[in-house]
Amino acid sequence: MQIPRNAPDRDPERLVRDYADLVLRVCYTYLRSTADAEDVCQDTLVKLICREEPFRDLGHERAWVIRVAINACRNLLRDRGAHTVVPLADVAEPAAAQSPGEDALRRRDERVLGAVMALPLPQREAVYLHYYEGYPTREVARIVGATDAAVRQRLSRARASLRDDLKGDYDDFPA
Repeated sequence: MQIPRNAPDRDPERLVRDYADLVLRVCYTYLRSTADAEDVCQDTLVKLICREEPFRDLGHERAWVIRVAINACRNLLRDRGAHTVVPLADVAEPAAAQSPGEDALRRRDERVLGAVMALPLPQREAVYLHYYEGYPTREVARIVGATDAAVRQRLSRARASLRDDLKGDYDDFPA
């Protein structure tokens, strides 16, 4: 695959700088694996850099990147279902000493992330795109190929589930 000569606004360094973190977070939301998310992120960024067709604007470019990342994640999950996977044991990494307040916040954040990651995929993707990336429900619907009403329903169900799962977690901490 040969990298095309891009216009100044299609500078590969800019594309990686602007989209690497976004794509990695989207992929992790789907795959729940840092290594798999990094692989799909790299593939998505290579497709973006090598794309010759121009984008209408930055919004179109961003939506295209998210859509390509989501499709790659879905393909990986579908392919993974056809093969038996044996997970390796997780190795705990030593952490730096934290103050008691930091430790409590870290545990709370881990619990929130765990609750979000435990949501069914359609709800998890709606929560991520709406609350983390700031897309309105109409744009989320366009990105994931659903109706606006379906996205609002997914968000409503996700909020209800998270409210039940996380009851009391935010009582002692500032928002």
